[in-house]
Amino acid sequence: MSLEIQTRNMQERTFCKWLNTKLEANGYPPMSSLVEDLSDGVRLIQLMVILLNARYWVLGDTSLGRYNKTPRIRVQKAENVTKALEFITSRGVKLTNIGPEDIIDGNLKLILGMIWTLILRFTIADISEEGLSAKEGLLLWCQRKTAPYKEVNVQDFTHSWSDGLALCALIHCHRPDLLDYDKLNKDDRHGNTELAFGIAADHLGIPRLLEVEDLCDSARPDERSVMTYIASFFHAFSSMDQAENESRRVEKFADLMQSVWIIRTDYERRARLLLENLEQVQNQWAASIFTGVYADAKEQSSQFNAYKQSTKRTWVTERQDVITLFGNVQTKLKTYSLAEYVPPRGLAPQDLDAAWQGLLKSEASRSRAINAEIRKIKEGLRKKFADIANAFEQRLHDISVELTMIEGPLEEQQQQAKEIQTRIPMLSEDLALVSEAEAECMAANVEENDYTVFTWQDLEFELGLLIQNIAKKISFVDNQIVSRNMTNLTPAQLEQFETTFRYFDKDETNTLNQMEMMSALASLGIVYSNEDMDYIYEQLVSEYGAVTFEAFINLLVGITEDQTTPDQVLESFQGIAHSKPFITELDLRLASIPQASIDYLLKAMPGRAPEEGGEAEYDYVGWLDEVNPFWGSVIAVLITVAHSPGNRIVLFNRFSSGVGVNAECLTAFQELKLGKKTKYIIYELNKTNTEIVVAKTSQGTYEDFLGDLPEDEPRFAVFDFEFEKEDGGKRNKITFFSWSPDGSKIKAKMVYASSKDALRRSLTGIALEIQGTDREEVSFETVLDKASKGA
Repeated sequence: MSLEIQTRNMQERTFCKWLNTKLEANGYPPMSSLVEDLSDGVRLIQLMVILLNARYWVLGDTSLGRYNKTPRIRVQKAENVTKALEFITSRGVKLTNIGPEDIIDGNLKLILGMIWTLILRFTIADISEEGLSAKEGLLLWCQRKTAPYKEVNVQDFTHSWSDGLALCALIHCHRPDLLDYDKLNKDDRHGNTELAFGIAADHLGIPRLLEVEDLCDSARPDERSVMTYIASFFHAFSSMDQAENESRRVEKFADLMQSVWIIRTDYERRARLLLENLEQVQNQWAASIFTGVYADAKEQSSQFNAYKQSTKRTWVTERQDVITLFGNVQTKLKTYSLAEYVPPRGLAPQDLDAAWQGLLKSEASRSRAINAEIRKIKEGLRKKFADIANAFEQRLHDISVELTMIEGPLEEQQQQAKEIQTRIPMLSEDLALVSEAEAECMAANVEENDYTVFTWQDLEFELGLLIQNIAKKISFVDNQIVSRNMTNLTPAQLEQFETTFRYFDKDETNTLNQMEMMSALASLGIVYSNEDMDYIYEQLVSEYGAVTFEAFINLLVGITEDQTTPDQVLESFQGIAHSKPFITELDLRLASIPQASIDYLLKAMPGRAPEEGGEAEYDYVGWLDEVNPFWGSVIAVLITVAHSPGNRIVLFNRFSSGVGVNAECLTAFQELKLGKKTKYIIYELNKTNTEIVVAKTSQGTYEDFLGDLPEDEPRFAVFDFEFEKEDGGKRNKITFFSWSPDGSKIKAKMVYASSKDALRRSLTGIALEIQGTDREEVSFETVLDKASKGA
C-alpha cells in the first residue's frame, strides 16, 4: 500500500471519529463512512448546526431551516448538500474546489479537504501561544510543555509522536498523578502510545481519534490527523490551567499575609541570638591566658583568624540579613496599611549597631595581645638557639686547636688523637640539641637571628670536618709509623706511594677497595689481569683485614724491591729477548740498557756467528747457568714452564704488569720505516692483556686509518704521515698514536696507559706523537697542524 493511500485512510478514520464525537454529543447516531453518510447532505447539515452552536462560535442558537431529512433522489441530496455548503461559506469559511456533486459522488479526497478546513476553523484556529497561532502556536505549546523531558524532542506533527513519549510527557506535565513518566519503558513504543490513549480517554475526556498503529507503524504519520488529536489535549489542559491559576492567586495572598507575622517573629529570634553570640565571644577572649609557648600562642592566633574568616563573616551576613528583615516587616505592614512594627526593648536596629561596634573594639584588643605574645616568644627562641649554637661552635674550635697542637713521638700523637676521637659521640648528641632548638625556631617561623651567625647545617658541616680531620690525623700518624718501619724503601718511594694511597682513598677511610687499589697500582704503571687482581686483593684482606696503608706499602715493596732472584733475572732477559731462547745486540739497545752494560754482556755471554745478513745470537740461559750453578736447576724449571702450552714468561714476577712487546711489532715497524711497504700499523693487546701484538698493517689512506680505529677500545698505531711544506716540498713524519677514546672502559684505558712505554721505547725513529681521546684530536687537520710546526 502506498504512502498516499495510508495517509488518506488514516485521515478518513480520524476525521470520521472527530465528527462522531460532535454528533454523539448532540444525540445523533455516529457515522461509519464519510463517503456514504455525507452523500445525502443530512449529516452535513446536522454537523453545521452543531459546530455553529458550539461555545467557541458566538452566534447563539443557529438553524439552517427546512431540508430533506430523508432524500431519495439525487436532486434532493444535491439540495441538502448545497444548503450546507452555502451556509459554511456564508460564515467566512473558504472551501476550495468542492461542489455538491463531489460529496454526492463520494470524492473522498475533496471530502477530507473540506473536513480539514472545518477542523482548522472550529478547533485549531483559536489556539494561540506567544503570538503564534494555529499550527505554529500548537507546535510551540507542545515544545514548551515537553521541554523538561530529555527523551522527547517535538519538531513536527509526524515522527515526533511515533514512540508515545511525547503524549505521555504532555499528560505527566499537567497530571503527574495519572502516570509515572520515569518508570516508562522508553523502548516500548506501542505500550507507551496505548497507555497515553487510554489515560486521555478515561481521565481527560479526550476521544481516541487515532489508533496505535497510526503513530507507531506508519512510515510517516498523517500530520492533519495528529494535529486534530493533539488539539484536543490543548483544549483539555487550557481549562485546567485556568482553574489552577485562580487557586494559586488565593494561596499567594494568604501566604503573603501570613509572612508578615512570620518575618517579625524571625527578626526578633535572630536579633536576640546574634546579640548573645557577640557577648559570648567577647567574654571568651577576656578570660583566655597565654602559656608562654609558641604552639599555644599560634593556636590562639589560628583560632582568632579562623573566627574572622568563618564565624565573623557569618555574623556580618546575619547582621545584614536581620536589618533587611526589619525593613521587610515595615514595608509589608505599610503595603497592607498596618501599624508600624516596634521591636522589643534592646532588639532595635540601633541596639544591634551598638553591640557590633563593641565587638570591633574587642577584636582589635585581642589581635594586639596575640601579636605581642608571639613576638615575645620568638625573641626568646632566638636567644635560646644562639646560646646553644655559639657554645657548640666554641667547643668545636677548642677541639680543632687541640688537634693541631698535638706533637711528640708518633705513638704519643697516635694516643692523643684517638683520645680526642672518643669525644665525638658526645658532640653528636649535643648537635642534636642544636637541631631541636633550630626546629623550634623554624616551627615559630623565626628566619633571622641577630644573636648568632651559625645554623644547625653550619655546625653539622664543621663537626663533619672535625671528624674527618681527626680521622686524617690518625691515618697520617699510622701511615708515618708504617713508613718509618719501611727501611728497604727510599724516601722518594715512600712519598710517591703515600701520595698515591691518599689520592685513591676517596672515602678517607685509610683503606682501599679493589677498584681503588687497581687504579692506584695502574697509576704507578703496574697492571694485572682480573684473576691476578682478585687473588692479590683476597690475600691482602685475609692477612690485614683490609687493604690498609701498611698492606699497600708491603705489596709495593714486594713488587718494586730488587732481590735479583733467579726467576726475576731470567724473566727480565726473556722479556728483552721477546721470549726467544737467544738475545741480540739490537734487543739490548731497544731495552735502553746503558752502552757499558751492553758491551760487558756481549763479551760475557756465549755467542754464535751471525747468519748472512743477520745479527749475532747470544745464549743468555747458558751464561746464567755458568754464573751461579745453583740457578741452573731453577732456570731449567722456569724454561720448561715458560715453553709449555698455555704459559709464557713475562717481564716481571707475579706482582708485575707483565705486558711484553711481540717481535712482529718491531718487524712491521722496520718494514714501514725502511721498506715503505706499509702506510700504517695498528697495535693492540692480546686477549689476556700480556703482550702487544700487530692488529693490522695497511697501505690505505689516512681516512682508512681513522676508520680502523675502534670507537670504544684503545689502540696504539704508527702512521707514515706525508704532507706538503709551505715552500711546496713534501715531508714525511712517522707518527705514533696512542688512541684512548672516551667511550672505552676504565680498565682498558689503564692497561693501555701502563703498556704504552713498553712499545714506544721499542720504536726508534718516531718523529711525532699524538694522544687522542676523540676523533677531533686525531683528525687530519689536527695532525697536519702539529706536524707542520716542526717541519
